[in-house]
Amino acid sequence: APVPRRAMSHAEQDLDEEILALYEQFVELREKLGDKYEAKESDGGTVLGTLLSIDPEKQGHTVGMEDDDDDWQAPEHSVPVRADVRDFNFQKLASAVENFDVIMMDPPWQLASANPTRGVAIGYNYLTDREIESLPIPDLQKNGFLFVWVINAKFEFAINLMEQWGYKIVDNIDWIKLTVNRRLAKSHGYYLQHAKEMCLVGKKGEDPETLQSGVCSDVIFAERRGQSQKPDEVYEYIEELVPNGKYLEIFARRNNLRNFWVSIGNEI
Repeated sequence: APVPRRAMSHAEQDLDEEILALYEQFVELREKLGDKYEAKESDGGTVLGTLLSIDPEKQGHTVGMEDDDDDWQAPEHSVPVRADVRDFNFQKLASAVENFDVIMMDPPWQLASANPTRGVAIGYNYLTDREIESLPIPDLQKNGFLFVWVINAKFEFAINLMEQWGYKIVDNIDWIKLTVNRRLAKSHGYYLQHAKEMCLVGKKGEDPETLQSGVCSDVIFAERRGQSQKPDEVYEYIEELVPNGKYLEIFARRNNLRNFWVSIGNEI
């Protein structure tokens, strides 16, 4: 049977029963998260809403961000959560959802130098290894897959961290970056020019019930776009690997919000 596609357009009239059930779970999640939720309207109806930042005086690390585009709307069935992950109440999220089938994260790794050389630049705030290590990933997932984007300097640390969280490394995905002309999109590295990124894939516990093994490649050829923006193909891979699952992205950004994903980050 073909794997159902998860992205839904406003023109579609019906959601299949499994997707509708997932939508209802997210509505329940919105209610459990309480008064920090603010629903927004779109042409196609009401989106699930955006979890806004807590008062900065009460939550020192939270970044309050004003919308710079009044016409922008989140995908209708997405769950965007605007919050600093260092202060976000993950336990409340874990109790509401119980278990995410897939978690993906693109940590803002801190390089050894605060002033990177050889053309390497960071366009966003970074976190220390200890801050990343303190994320309560084990509380969010008892069974399922963890996808972690990693840079060369943090490769060994990321593997050890995933094992510390209870995961076994089972695979990895290489994203080969391309220009609009389909040439390699090279960037500066310390020794070699870099034209790819790696995403480690870890697994813990039992397989998700809807797992479809062997449906995706471990290489993505896709155009390089905005700062730290990951290719759409990785989300499509995940949705084909575990169709109709519960998906969570940590360190999410506005340009990668998707239907039926919970997306948490301070750049939403």
